[in-house]
Amino acid sequence: MPQNPLGAEKSSLDTPILCIDLDLMESNIRKMADYCKANNVAWRPHSKCHKTPIIAQMQVRAGAIGTTCPKVSEAEVMALGGIRDILIANMIVGEKKWERVAALCRIADPIIACDHFAQVEPLAAICHKRGVNARVIIEVDIGLNRVGSCPGKSTTDLAQAITRLKGVTFAGIMGYEGHLLRIEDPADKVKQISDAISILYHTKQALEADSIPCPIVSAGGTGSFHITAKLPGITELQAGGGIFMDPFYRNSCKVEGLDYALTVLATVVSRPMLDRAVLDCGRKTLNPDTHLPLVVGYPDASIKRLSAEHCELNLGPNSQDLKIGDKIELVVGYGDFTTVLHDEFYGFRKNKLEAVWPILGRGKIQ
Repeated sequence: MPQNPLGAEKSSLDTPILCIDLDLMESNIRKMADYCKANNVAWRPHSKCHKTPIIAQMQVRAGAIGTTCPKVSEAEVMALGGIRDILIANMIVGEKKWERVAALCRIADPIIACDHFAQVEPLAAICHKRGVNARVIIEVDIGLNRVGSCPGKSTTDLAQAITRLKGVTFAGIMGYEGHLLRIEDPADKVKQISDAISILYHTKQALEADSIPCPIVSAGGTGSFHITAKLPGITELQAGGGIFMDPFYRNSCKVEGLDYALTVLATVVSRPMLDRAVLDCGRKTLNPDTHLPLVVGYPDASIKRLSAEHCELNLGPNSQDLKIGDKIELVVGYGDFTTVLHDEFYGFRKNKLEAVWPILGRGKIQ
């Protein structure tokens, strides 16, 4: 529940809280939607960064065709929030989950990822029994070596088998170039991503040569969307985290043109030494593993250590005047791993509280 009435100044709120700069997030949404449109690809942004139907609806209004989810339970949240076109970009296994997918088909039009026939055959049987149809997409391993069908005959054989099932419809293929996001040299990054995505392009050609329509070719995370959008064969991008942007994408993936919109507001609770301050937020508020947070307004201050409930700062000459009780903001180092630690987003415009949104997809891991 909101701890302060709408319109309250940010500095008046208790801490720690997870904050969105609404102007910056809306600008990032427009930029990503416009980039996809300019490159003639659809935008199906991943919801794992926000897990909030209100934000998914904002993306759809900006031009997104739907959303991408990691789990059935999160897709259910998005469907109940009015999103119809949902890609579940994960392997769905187990009778209870297949039944949930069949039920989801009554209120939405989901696409289910797979890489083995054993995942699809029982889903098809349940959907057929329940009188519904689910779209199915094959994830192809393009080098990440995590999940995915082997390119070539393994994928075409799987697609052919799917087309013979009742209760499901083969909708296309997807891949994720996530192993290539941190390549330092820009030209090398473009080449390696192009080579990886070409596997999808050739797979689509092989399917169509085998008389199997392949309308969807889905790929592209935020760390590579500016490259993947321009490559042949891609029909849609899943990039989502760029709506918040963060230091991981900017510093590790070299993504430019988007602004930091997600911060944590914290309070200085201790000043053990002249060059050190302690904040009331730790690993239960911020996840530092992918990239450390940044200190807003104090470029000579940096994160020294995060424990469960404490964030220690190293202070330079220009930040040593921080006092106990001062409020300070930290740019979230990587949004996906921090959002899941919070119950609500606090949305601000010009530092005034405009909205408090429950993160309804939090904890939806089934």
